[in-house]
Formats: sequence, C-alpha cells, structure tokens
Amino acid sequence: MNGPYLALILGLGSRAWTDRNLIDHVLTETWHDALQDGYCGIEVMEGTADGADTMCGDWAKARLIDGIGHLPVPADWEGPCTANCPPGQRRTRRNGTEYCPLAGHRRNQNMVDRKPLVALAFQVGESTGTADCLRRLAKASVPTRRWAA
Repeated sequence: MNGPYLALILGLGSRAWTDRNLIDHVLTETWHDALQDGYCGIEVMEGTADGADTMCGDWAKARLIDGIGHLPVPADWEGPCTANCPPGQRRTRRNGTEYCPLAGHRRNQNMVDRKPLVALAFQVGESTGTADCLRRLAKASVPTRRWAA
C-alpha cells in the first residue's frame, strides 16, 4: 500500500441496541484486523441515530488520539424532499415541524455509496432503518457482519 490509509468501516444498527460492550469489542477487533491488513487504522462511519450508530460514533471519538477517524453522516430530516419523493410525502411531527420520511433511506444510500470496506450491523428485531441499510449493502455487495439482539 502506498502511504497511510484508513479503512472505512460502517457501523450501523437499531435505535434500541443497548450492548455497548459488544460494539466496543467488535470495533476494536476490526481496528486490529485492519492494522494487520496494512491499513494505518480505521474511520468509523455512522448515521448518527440513537442506539448502535451513536455507540459506534462514541467508540471512534474516544480514540481520535489513536488515529481512529469518525465520519458522522446524519439524515437531513428537515431538508426538502427530492424529486423521487411522492407528492404529499412530508409528515408532521407532534411539535408541528415537518420532515421527509425518506431522509433516512437517502442517508443510508449515501453511506453505502462511500464503499465501506465492511459494514458492522447491530440489529434489534425488525428495525426498519437497519433493514433498509442491510438491503442496500447487499445490493452493493459490501461485506457485512451482523449481530442480533
């Protein structure tokens, strides 16, 4: 390999995920594997949702001094709908603010399009956002490791 490169790792999962120790163990193992494969470290990309995404981000931020990168990719819930959104797609929250319900899907595709080396998925039940991202990863042939609670 020419020069120092960080392996891009996608950490994703359910908002209901609670096992921080497993995420810490898996990311540490993935970091060590990347070092053995010739990378200088990893960059953890995550979608900023509560639960597993946030835990993956917390792990990365706690290790910035060790050369770990952190790439948060939030969904633009309040932003405009795209041309692909059906008319009348926007929803209104209890507080009166509007959002595009497809923003999470666009964010998931954005993360998949960045071509992570591997995705680490932590899923509780049938979490719809996690399931959507897993389908997109499979379609893009991104290697994925999964844990279920």
